[in-house]
Amino acid sequence: MAKYQIYMIRHGKTWFNKYNKMQGWSDTPLAPEGLEVAKKAAKALKDVDFNAAFSSDARRAIDTCKLIVDDNKNREQLNPTKLMEFREQFYGYFEGMNSSEAWFIVGQPHGERTFGDILSKYGLDATRDFMKDADPFHDAENAEEYWTRVDRGFEKIDQVAKDGDKILLVTHGTTIRSITERYGHGKFDLTQSPKNSSLTMLERDNGVNTVTSYSQILGE
Repeated sequence: MAKYQIYMIRHGKTWFNKYNKMQGWSDTPLAPEGLEVAKKAAKALKDVDFNAAFSSDARRAIDTCKLIVDDNKNREQLNPTKLMEFREQFYGYFEGMNSSEAWFIVGQPHGERTFGDILSKYGLDATRDFMKDADPFHDAENAEEYWTRVDRGFEKIDQVAKDGDKILLVTHGTTIRSITERYGHGKFDLTQSPKNSSLTMLERDNGVNTVTSYSQILGE
């Protein structure tokens, strides 16, 4: 085991982000403005001495990761690896649905109307459990399924990382917010999802995670 840093970057803005649609395991390309903010992030991170690079296996994360790696000082040594474990939460039946409509359906049995209402009253893990209950196919991930997957992803990074390493990980908004809720010790305002192409810093010390910053805008 080792002590190292993970630079968690949310992918650039996509068409589904722009249209406020549920985008979990479904995927849409980076929109023009998403490409621009990803390029700004790449420029801001170009001198970071990355030892390894990972992304989820969604195209939006892969493309954002490539932009960052291609501009990095260590680009000749970096060979980005795709990890499905760091995909976004799977929304099952609600994939591709208008986000406000989906969360209204999910929240209604619990007396809530919006994602923010569910989040503030019950927390992020409850949003997953409520969604699986509301999914007529029960395909959406609940909290236990979700964290089993994400924890497996951290274990895979452990197999590569060495003491003092800086690791790039391009992943997703709800995933970053969930990791921050669990490992940020209540220090961060999680009422808003991390911005597209923003930076959230995590220190992993012999398997113990601590988030040290959240949703830092890059390239401004």
